[in-house]
Amino acid sequence: MDKEKEYVYHRSRSVAIVTRNGKILMEKVFYFGRLFYTVPGGGIEAGETPEQAVIRELKEECGLDGTIVRPLALQHKSDGSAEYSFEVRIPDEQEAITGYDPEETGDDPPLKEVLWMSLSEISEKDRAFLWSYGLMLVDGFFDEIKRWGDEISYPV
Repeated sequence: MDKEKEYVYHRSRSVAIVTRNGKILMEKVFYFGRLFYTVPGGGIEAGETPEQAVIRELKEECGLDGTIVRPLALQHKSDGSAEYSFEVRIPDEQEAITGYDPEETGDDPPLKEVLWMSLSEISEKDRAFLWSYGLMLVDGFFDEIKRWGDEISYPV
């Protein structure tokens, strides 16, 4: 990994948890040789607050103007960076579009699509990241989990 990419990978990040009608705004991305789903977000730029970064990233990647409702989680990484997550509200009339990541250049950008997904449409592996970002604190999702029951569903 070159020094520039290493810096981008190890800097602090902010991510947005945006919900509408019981669904979560997700991005379909291809990174590290794997296609997966994640929430909008990215690196915090020099001189930028985590709050400013999450609003900028949401605009770049999804074409949406958001307002922070509240912080959800702060994770301290072993490399000294941090990952901030925020519950973000968008205007009802706005529709998400597949935007871009200005740090990624080339003919095949990693951001493939933005879409609204229910928890049942998201793999358990990708869902695990949502819990670490504080999804349990967003209205409606704790109640959904309570309805799941007590069966063990660990993937084989």
